[in-house]
Amino acid sequence: MNKAISDSGMCSRREADRLIAEGRVTINGKTAKIGDKISNSDEVIVDDRRLKLNKSGERPVYIAFNKPRGIVCTTETDVKDNIIDYINFPKRIFPIGRLDKPSEGLIFLTSDGNIVNKILRAGNNHEKEYIVTVDQPVTDEFVKKMMNGVPVLDTVTKKCQVFKESEFVFRIILTQGLYRQVRKMCEFFGYHVTKLKRTRIMNVTLAKLPLGAWRYLTADELENIMEMVNNSSGTEEASVKTDTPHKEKQFNKTKSSRKKGDDKTKSSPKKKKSGSAKRFYS
Repeated sequence: MNKAISDSGMCSRREADRLIAEGRVTINGKTAKIGDKISNSDEVIVDDRRLKLNKSGERPVYIAFNKPRGIVCTTETDVKDNIIDYINFPKRIFPIGRLDKPSEGLIFLTSDGNIVNKILRAGNNHEKEYIVTVDQPVTDEFVKKMMNGVPVLDTVTKKCQVFKESEFVFRIILTQGLYRQVRKMCEFFGYHVTKLKRTRIMNVTLAKLPLGAWRYLTADELENIMEMVNNSSGTEEASVKTDTPHKEKQFNKTKSSRKKGDDKTKSSPKKKKSGSAKRFYS
């Protein structure tokens, strides 16, 4: 039972056990017990919400990818250097969020649509860490102003953590994902970003993952992520409501294009391009 709940993307196995122990899970109208077995034909209800069972019997895919510069974070395979063709994974996956084309570093890809908005929404306060190189010396004043919120993209950025690493390099930890946020924040103070690298998302870091390579998230990483997103928003409404008009426009454009692409694929299948990314084994 706990595996089925976890595989649905609702929460971790540990949290699933807690829900079952508290009597908040039913199977075909009867209160579930820890250790209960279920089949794809069973109706499972968690807190008045019907569970969507993974009927294929396959666990969702969760990947960490060290994106190089020049790769575009889109599922539209007609776009040159798109991330899907570059990785060339044998099953349908999609990126969680994005890194702009000139940026590099960590990005997640998954087949689990339930978890996407829970990780992305700024209100859920999930950290993302970046190493940023700029064209001018990083001053104490610059660091202080960046930390306290910057008026960009018709809003003021949330307070964040900023640390000077060297004369031209700083580290920043955000819980937002505004359109080109770090670059826009720097531009407001007259700085130009010459290199931007994301090194961490939540509890997952690049560690030894080579540039251009991917790996599966570990069981421990997934367990921690599921616990962190357990109380996060992840509704269908949240998937449309985004941080800025720029991102909402991009979401709607991608959604529309995906539908067109699906129809096009059905009528005239395209030959899949070979990717360049390699799986990394630690």
